[in-house]
Amino acid sequence: MYMATIKGVLSFSAEQEAQALRKAMKGFGTDEDAIIEILTKLNVSQRQQVLITYKSSIGRDLIDDLKSELSGNFERVIVGMMTPTTMYDVHELRRAMKGAGTDEGCLIEILASRTNEEIRRINENYKLQYGRTLEEDIVSDTSSMFRRVLVSLATGNRDEGTYVDDALAQQDAQCLYEAGEKKWGTDEVQFMAILCTRNRCHLLRVFDAYRGIANKDITDSIKSEMSGDLEDGLLAVVKCVRNKPAYFAERLYKSMKGLGTDDNTLIRVMVSRSEIDMLDIRREFLTMYGKSLYSFIKGDCSGDYRKVLLRLCGGED
Repeated sequence: MYMATIKGVLSFSAEQEAQALRKAMKGFGTDEDAIIEILTKLNVSQRQQVLITYKSSIGRDLIDDLKSELSGNFERVIVGMMTPTTMYDVHELRRAMKGAGTDEGCLIEILASRTNEEIRRINENYKLQYGRTLEEDIVSDTSSMFRRVLVSLATGNRDEGTYVDDALAQQDAQCLYEAGEKKWGTDEVQFMAILCTRNRCHLLRVFDAYRGIANKDITDSIKSEMSGDLEDGLLAVVKCVRNKPAYFAERLYKSMKGLGTDDNTLIRVMVSRSEIDMLDIRREFLTMYGKSLYSFIKGDCSGDYRKVLLRLCGGED
């Protein structure tokens, strides 16, 4: 099933689109609507073609031009859309660790939700871009058990098969119970070992078995046994195993509800999921919160920023 809202066009002229973008930015004032129109019509690989053609035909750098003409969150969305998928994740991971303070939510979200192949490409490009490994930065920027969970996820080594060994699932569930609910203190390594390496089908079986043994859901145990970033990290892993679009729907909801907006998260999820599963995310959002994602963005953002996010959202439900 193709659940993207940004699909790209069947045929387009990179030359024509490059010239249209130049026209939208040349001279006095900027035609933001034209920029939104052109870039949301194309998918990320088509935008890359326009980027190259812009440079060869016009002799200027498209991203530099966009940055000098646009500003604020709108600029961040547009530049994000112009960035190849893997590089976008790489930049976000780096931003999350650079300078004072760490955006743990960003690290958790990317590392818990990407596939092995995506993680492999992120690692490769991170090293090329910054001259050191993602793991090195994670280790120097985080600590204790949370660090170990991120390091584990960053290996991209989860079993991606579909085989379920019933006896092992039962054993894993028992292990989790004994590592948490049953003892004083928590053996967090057990949680990490099972949650970060087993395949999805197997884990779903483990969660069922766990409920039978512990009389509560695995997420409730994680919440009562752990706290802070470690709790957030393992909860994200469980949520992504169960229902990834629902996980992203929750991330979007939390980025907009209440006072103020967490623009970093809102932008990242909208940009990075628009070509993957945005339609699923919208459906889950509506089910979970009784309001459409579209109406939420509309009420929370304004101006060109709102316009472009609504295009990435793709429509009202």
